[in-house]
Amino acid sequence: MNSSAEMNERDVLRVKLEVLRQEHRDLDDAIAALQERGSSDMLTIKRLKKQKLALKDRITQLQDRILPDIIA
Repeated sequence: MNSSAEMNERDVLRVKLEVLRQEHRDLDDAIAALQERGSSDMLTIKRLKKQKLALKDRITQLQDRILPDIIA
């Protein structure tokens, strides 16, 4: 694979990473809003937190693909 194709793949990964980070922030805001209301459905909050955790895992995976942890 040539360097331009590799750079292009990294750019795509960075865009995906930013989209996932935005989704993570949106879920955080939604959870906070539901908790502030007080009468929120705990099952819904639990599901949103689970989605947020899954996003966090995907974010970490993408970060590792962009900047691999190389032992020198």
